[in-house]
Amino acid sequence: MPVPLRIVFMGTPDFAVPTLETLLTLPEAQVVAVITGPDRPAGRGRQLQASAVKQAALAHGLPVLQPTNLKDPAFQAELKRYAADLQVVVAFRMLPEAVWSMPRLGSVNIHASLLPQYRGAAPSTGP
Repeated sequence: MPVPLRIVFMGTPDFAVPTLETLLTLPEAQVVAVITGPDRPAGRGRQLQASAVKQAALAHGLPVLQPTNLKDPAFQAELKRYAADLQVVVAFRMLPEAVWSMPRLGSVNIHASLLPQYRGAAPSTGP
């Protein structure tokens, strides 16, 4: 059996979770780390809340990185240590070239917006 592709997954909202869950079922893929947005205050008590992607990643025992600055050399060095073959990006921030070009196979961005009517990285369910 061939060696599975080492994948770093990047995403934050609920919309990105099904793609992460699917990657975790593929024998030809090994998700080695997850990059997601920092925890944000939410609710009446403004308690810090983990993103949907972070919650899913932790449920599967995956390492999670939550950089505030994707251009930070310390973050990029840590990301490089995962030696990803491919990055899969769903509903995440714009990546600097140093990040999207890091894996040997590059990065794939999954984008669901139906332009021009619905803009943004993740489709809205509202009006």
